[in-house]
Amino acid sequence: MKPEGARPWHSLPPEEALSAFQSCSSGLDEQNIETRREQYGPNSLPEPPKVNPLKRFLAQFNNALIYFLLVSALAALLLDHVVDAAVILLVVVVNAVVGFVQEGRAEKALSGMRNLISPHAFVLRNGHRHSIAVEEVVPGDLVLLDPGDRVPADLRLLRARGLAIEEAMLTGESVAAEKAVAPVSPDAPLAERACMAFSGTLVTKGQATGLVVATGSETEIGKISGMLGSVTHLVTPLLRQIDRFAHWLTFVILGCGAALFAFAVMVRDFAWDDALIAVVAVSVGAIPEGLPAVITITLAIGVQRMAGRKAVIRKLPAVETLGATSVICTDKTGTLTRNEMTVRHIMTGERELLAEGTGYDPAGTLSATDGGDDMSAQEAAQTIIRCGILCNDAHLKEVDGNWAVAGDPMEGALISLGRKAGFDVEALRQEWLRIDEVPFDAAYRFMATLHRAPDGTHVIFLKGAPEALLSRACDADRERDWNDFVHRSASEGERLLGFAMLELPGAQERISFEDLEGLHMLGLMGFVDPPREEARRAIAECRSAGIAVKMITGDHVATAKAIARQLDLADDPQAMTGAELEQLSDAELEQVVPSISVFARASPEHKLRIVQALQTRGEIVAMTGDGVNDAPSLKQADVGTAMGVGGTEVAREAAEMVLLDDNFASIVAAVNEGRTVYDNIRKVIAWTLPTNGGEGITIVLAILAGFTLPMTATQILWINLVTAISLGLALAFEPPEPGVMARPPRRRDTPLLSPFLVWRVLLVSALFAGVALAIYFGALAMGDDLATARTMVVNMLVVAEIFYLFNVRYLHVASLSLRGIVGTPAVLLALAFVIAMQLAFTYLPFMQAVFDTRPLNWIQGSLIIGAGIVLFAFLEAEKLLMRHLGHIEDVALPDSDKISSTY
Repeated sequence: MKPEGARPWHSLPPEEALSAFQSCSSGLDEQNIETRREQYGPNSLPEPPKVNPLKRFLAQFNNALIYFLLVSALAALLLDHVVDAAVILLVVVVNAVVGFVQEGRAEKALSGMRNLISPHAFVLRNGHRHSIAVEEVVPGDLVLLDPGDRVPADLRLLRARGLAIEEAMLTGESVAAEKAVAPVSPDAPLAERACMAFSGTLVTKGQATGLVVATGSETEIGKISGMLGSVTHLVTPLLRQIDRFAHWLTFVILGCGAALFAFAVMVRDFAWDDALIAVVAVSVGAIPEGLPAVITITLAIGVQRMAGRKAVIRKLPAVETLGATSVICTDKTGTLTRNEMTVRHIMTGERELLAEGTGYDPAGTLSATDGGDDMSAQEAAQTIIRCGILCNDAHLKEVDGNWAVAGDPMEGALISLGRKAGFDVEALRQEWLRIDEVPFDAAYRFMATLHRAPDGTHVIFLKGAPEALLSRACDADRERDWNDFVHRSASEGERLLGFAMLELPGAQERISFEDLEGLHMLGLMGFVDPPREEARRAIAECRSAGIAVKMITGDHVATAKAIARQLDLADDPQAMTGAELEQLSDAELEQVVPSISVFARASPEHKLRIVQALQTRGEIVAMTGDGVNDAPSLKQADVGTAMGVGGTEVAREAAEMVLLDDNFASIVAAVNEGRTVYDNIRKVIAWTLPTNGGEGITIVLAILAGFTLPMTATQILWINLVTAISLGLALAFEPPEPGVMARPPRRRDTPLLSPFLVWRVLLVSALFAGVALAIYFGALAMGDDLATARTMVVNMLVVAEIFYLFNVRYLHVASLSLRGIVGTPAVLLALAFVIAMQLAFTYLPFMQAVFDTRPLNWIQGSLIIGAGIVLFAFLEAEKLLMRHLGHIEDVALPDSDKISSTY
């Protein structure tokens, strides 16, 4: 049976819609699910159209540097320098192929990252709540909606409580639409179908249960799926900066080339065609044509590495920003702690109990801690434990001997406690039938459920923040002194929940807030959520890296401070409550925010102010969040970080990064990778610019001084072709340098080329030109012919680039170590490739004919390698001297005392 897709579901009563899909209030059974999955297919939209590969390949030529190379090739061809023109074109094509391949891989990687953040939906099947991938939702399923959820399919609402859904993507209405269950007119426009929830829209408040009436391309959004097709462009601020540099460099080279051509013809009496080909040689030598492609590859590799460390990058600029993060603002529960709640203490007002056991495993005992006998204490706690089971939407399940919760962790802990106390949870829920509920909301901070008791009376059970319930309690309970238990539990890092009930005088079908006064307090429970050991180690790593960590939590201030002390968040963690924060102006908050490590009882609005205050101070802030209301602070932060397990779809879409394990250690690992990516990009630039600059200076000096060119244009192109696609690319795969997390964060305004790197580019360019000319004139002085001298110069420059690669692999420390000398697999592979190509260039007759080279003897080869060793030693000594003089500002390891006192 397949209901008509065009059927006006919004005009049908809920019972008729259920009947049309042969579904019921307990959801589908397994047989129906499999049948419908085969019948309707996956609940997903068609893939957006992909860019034609030919267009993507041709786009690689859309670059100012490439245009210049193509003009140079044309000039060489017109001058009958066919080999030169062919090699220039070969360089251009190889660069385009590398760019085409890496862009395809990067887009594939980002697509894979999106798949890792697979949205889930909660459905009711066989009477049980299940979390399934959105793709597995089928027509006839019953979907459960909560605030922050993205609606997984088109739904006919069967039950709605205070439900509002943002439908701007479909209707253009900026205000969230209030929803109800009653059917509407068959011809009602989309924006007025109050009993429908549409795929892709966002739940902003309330709860609901809806019947799936359309999936995939049959949904309203599926019908206009072209609106959702978006392509992730691999353009970041860094790449735009490099592109601007390329344009600037092109005009500089063009201007210098024109001046050099005029000088060669008018002053040095060069034939105009010889002068032009010499200028082409200079220009081609100076152009770093492979730089943009290699930088993009470096970023893509960083994205993949971060994904391997459970941090998925949704927006490529975050890769650059992560390395500069100076403050991490983080949630506590599930991020710094395990999010495996366990009830530890129970206070009923008269008796206190201790619950044994860990996690959600229902094994454990209840014992009195107030000196009385255990049995009477357990009897006294029966009502509060029953309240915890009934005012609860969670379910426990055992998978391969491990207990897990479907739902809220604290509610799972209450179910586990009920089992420890001997309750049959499912039987109890059937005996005490739930009639209505008020879902938890941060505005009033409690949850309430209305039940029909086995004797027919009606009872409301509540759980929530103790102060929220006490404010509504009867006078006798309000006057009871709960403070001693509150302070003792908070000092031990426990999270408190209050429990209350209200017996109604008669039958009632709905809960109103007016009813919730004069409550009878059943007591309090203290929950523990132990800190993650890996989070404690990660915080220590942050402190060594000069990164401040701020815990922002809704917990009691004493609880938050206890966890902060266990995690060594600071030497003496200072705390501030949300109420105290609200008393401060923005300027006052900006002054005190560095000294505060813990913000307790904080709301999402407080998060936004904290981020803004830190950014005003010039900090680069990473912020974690999981809820709908966290979206503004995630967008405001430099690196918004959403929870992939417990977070909402709204938070994930607002964030630049998603944690697949909701673990603080994964944030720090991502910062580590971000610093590594930034280092590698600087290494690529620091290696590329002077190697090209050395070639250009060599030719310029030859023209200015009037001696024969030490290299032909073809030979320069050969150097660029062989080294750029091997040695330059190898730097993209470099692992973190030693001490990468022992350096303070870079400032927001730090230029990509620091003064040290500018100096290094100039120095190495001059050294390359000097050693090349020394080899050239030395060979001629020893009686070698011009072709042999040029062969030695080419090999000298390649050898110099190899030795410089090993030097630049470590920008911050000495390269003379076993790890530095041996190299990574990528470096060794690049080295083997370059050596093989140079041997072919020097000794193969075919290559000798093309490039006009000559074979070299072992003395000449030894002289070249010896010069490379001397160059390497000189640059290592220069690096050591610059560090000693303090000119390499970003490599000075921070003083540990300074770090610990910064925040």
